[in-house]
Amino acid sequence: MSAPLRVAVLGLGEAGAEFARDLVAAGADVRGYDPKAAAPQGVQVRVSDADAVRDAELVFSLTTAHEAESALRDALPALMPGTVWAEANTATPASKVRLADEAAAAGVELVDVAIMAPVPGRGIRVPMQVSGPPAARFAAMMRRVGIRVEQTPGPVGVASSRKLLRSVVYKGVAAAVVEALAGAEAAGCADWFREHIAGEFVSFDADTLERLITGTYAHAARRTEEMDAAARQLADLGVTPRIASATRDALRAIALETASGGGTQHVGTESLGEHR
Repeated sequence: MSAPLRVAVLGLGEAGAEFARDLVAAGADVRGYDPKAAAPQGVQVRVSDADAVRDAELVFSLTTAHEAESALRDALPALMPGTVWAEANTATPASKVRLADEAAAAGVELVDVAIMAPVPGRGIRVPMQVSGPPAARFAAMMRRVGIRVEQTPGPVGVASSRKLLRSVVYKGVAAAVVEALAGAEAAGCADWFREHIAGEFVSFDADTLERLITGTYAHAARRTEEMDAAARQLADLGVTPRIASATRDALRAIALETASGGGTQHVGTESLGEHR
């Protein structure tokens, strides 16, 4: 029987605590450090980043993007040869590459880990995409504790790039829904709005996506006027139209680019779906 996987978790906040707890439950030998949060039951408490990683095969960095570099620098002198550094904080691809270069200079391999869904309720089994030279080694380590990850071909930064592109949509939609719901509540139609939007999301498919793209380029000028009216209505209802105004401005720019021939024009069909 093989020895338990030795894992260090740096940062025991919402994500780190769930990762550490699930790793313990999966039979891993887990140690952790967080100056502000208590360690879950079964996790060995360490007194610093360096202390936490000194005997680990795998390190999960789940601090914050702002603290990721200092955590790596503090830990590097104590890392064992062959340890894999799983940089799982949400950051730009360029930031991940910079950290990987810093780790490589000290003989440490860094894998880019992109967490692709909310951790609460999923824990360590949350969908993850990973890229970079040690991605296969990381995936093999995770299989030792019964976890599957998706290996994304390419260097460090590729996985994070995909996550952030996805975030433009999901976080943008979330912000738009919150803003529109505030307007619906002020207008007295919140129940209708919730039901209507839920129905729209259920019907979303590849054809819907294509209509969104082609319709935006084909009707950007008209939709600029529509979103200007929407922003004005929200303001009249006492809701600051941050998303509506930004959408209006983006559509105006697309309309100008399309009219001048400077933008990529997606030519649609007659069934573009004007309501989109």
